[in-house]
Amino acid sequence: MDKLFGTDGVRGTANIHPMTAEMALRIGAAVGRYFSRDRSSVHRVVIGKDTRLSGYMFENALTAGLTSTGMNVLLLGPVPTPAVGLLTRSMRADLGVMISASHNPAADNGIKFFGPDGFKLSDQMEADIEALIAEGVPAAEAENIGRAKRIDDGRFRYIERVKSSFPRQMRLDGLKVVVDCANGAAHRVAPEALWELGATVIPVGVDPNGHNINKGCGSTHPEMAAETVVSHGADVAICLDGDADRVILLDENGKVGDGDQFMALMAARWAAEGRLANDALVATVMSNLGLEHFLADKGLRLERTAVGDRYVVERMRAGGFNLGGEQSGHIVMSDYATTGDGLMAGLQFLAEMVRSEKPASTLLHNFEPVPQLLKNVRFAAGQTPLEAPNVKQAIAQAEADLAGAGRLLIRKSGTEPLVRVMAEHENADMMERAVDRVVEAVADAVSL
Repeated sequence: MDKLFGTDGVRGTANIHPMTAEMALRIGAAVGRYFSRDRSSVHRVVIGKDTRLSGYMFENALTAGLTSTGMNVLLLGPVPTPAVGLLTRSMRADLGVMISASHNPAADNGIKFFGPDGFKLSDQMEADIEALIAEGVPAAEAENIGRAKRIDDGRFRYIERVKSSFPRQMRLDGLKVVVDCANGAAHRVAPEALWELGATVIPVGVDPNGHNINKGCGSTHPEMAAETVVSHGADVAICLDGDADRVILLDENGKVGDGDQFMALMAARWAAEGRLANDALVATVMSNLGLEHFLADKGLRLERTAVGDRYVVERMRAGGFNLGGEQSGHIVMSDYATTGDGLMAGLQFLAEMVRSEKPASTLLHNFEPVPQLLKNVRFAAGQTPLEAPNVKQAIAQAEADLAGAGRLLIRKSGTEPLVRVMAEHENADMMERAVDRVVEAVADAVSL
C-alpha cells in the first residue's frame, strides 16, 4: 500500500484514492482499533470538519469505521482545527479527528488526527496506523458497537477558550476589524468572538456553500479583505484559511504582514516581558533570513524545523519553547493551544495594537525581509522529478551561485503534488536566475 500520511494527515482530491469513502472507513476502523486497545474502559473520539461538501461523506464514513471498533463518536460539526485539539483534551477523548484540507481548493479534503493530549500524532504513530489499515482490523462484537452523538455547543466552548487567551482587562472598543473566514470552519466563531470583545466587525468569506472554501478569499487570497479594509477605513484585517489554523494579517492600508513579521513582533514582546521560553523562536526552513537576523540582534535564537506545523510543535515540546510557527501563518503559542490557531493569533495581535496604541502598519513591519522567491512546479502521480540528473545538476549550480549570501531550498509539498523551489539572496536578480534555472529543469523532467 502506498504511504497515506503526508506532513499533515491524509489529503487528496475527494473520491480519488486515498480520499474515498471506502478508505475513510478503513482509516476510521484502524485508528479506532489503535486508540481502543485497552478494552477495560469506554473510548470516545471527537470529529470536527470544515465546510467542504465532501465533509458529509467523510464524516459518515469515519463514524462507521470508528463505531465498528467500539468507539463512541462525538460529532462537532463545522469548527476550526484548533477547536478539535482543544476539545479532544477537555472532553477526555482518546482521539480527535479533523476533516479538512486546510488551504486547499474545495475539491480536496483531508483527515488530521489528534491524540488524547490534544497534539497531532507522531510519525511513528501514523506508521503504526498505516500498518493496521493495510492489515485490516476485526470489528467489535455486535453488543460492543459504538454510538454517535451530535455535540451542539462545540463552537461556543471554543469561543470561550479563545477569548480566555485575550487580556481580561482589555476590550476592542473603537477598533474596526475585517475578518475573512475563507468561507470555512470559522465563519461563525471568528466574527462572534471579535464582536463579544467589543470590536466593530466587518465579516467577509462567511457564506459557505460547500464549494467556495478558500475561493478568492482567506489567507491565501487576501485581495478581497485588502479592498474591504481600505473601503471601510478599517484598522486591520484577520485573514484565516479554510480550517482557521493559520492567519495572515493586513494593516490599515491593506498591506500583508506574514507569519514571520507576526512572530518577530511576539518574540520581541514576550522576550521583553520575560515570557519567551529559552529565548528562542521555533520556525521552519521557509522563514526569511531577515527574521533570523532580527532575532539575533535582540539576543534571541531561531530554531528551524522541517516544513509543517506539527514539526514546529514537536521541536517546541522537545526543547521547552512556547512560541513558534510558519511564514505561511501557522502560529503556535503553547501557553494557550496545542496547535496553530489563526483566530487566537489574530487576537494576540489586536491586544498588542490596543496595548501599544500603534497602528497595524507599524506592528507588522519589524524587519526588512531578505529578498525571497518561491515558485512551484506541479507533477503527476508516480513522477520523481527531483531524481532526474538535469535537475540535480541545476540545483548544484544554483547552490553554488547563491553560496555565502543566500540559500536555496527545494522540497516536495507534503499536501499537494508540487515541487517547491525557494531561494533567498541580497541580490534579487541573482536569486531569480537561480530559481528559474531549477524550475525549468524540474518542468523539463516532468514533461518527459
